[in-house]
Amino acid sequence: MKHFMIKYQFANGAAEEWHREITRFIAALDSDPDLKGRIGYCVMKNRDDASYFHLATAADEQAIKTLQARDFFKHYTEKTRQVAGGEVVVTPIEVIAETAA
Repeated sequence: MKHFMIKYQFANGAAEEWHREITRFIAALDSDPDLKGRIGYCVMKNRDDASYFHLATAADEQAIKTLQARDFFKHYTEKTRQVAGGEVVVTPIEVIAETAA
């Protein structure tokens, strides 16, 4: 399993529209027969400021390549850069330990 954290400060646009865009992206992931169950995605926001954190997991390199080839991914990546004012940090992360659930 490969894990990534995407971090940025929301800087442009309406938050409600951005949240709808996130929901559309997740729906596209869930409905793609080649990605369903192979890509996990969770978006969180700091309650006290405009910091956003996205946690992405991929079953393997092929899942990542398949995702990167999708038009909906390219659109979402560009929208993310726009709302962040161009400052998006993607960090590969390693799980050391976790609960069973």
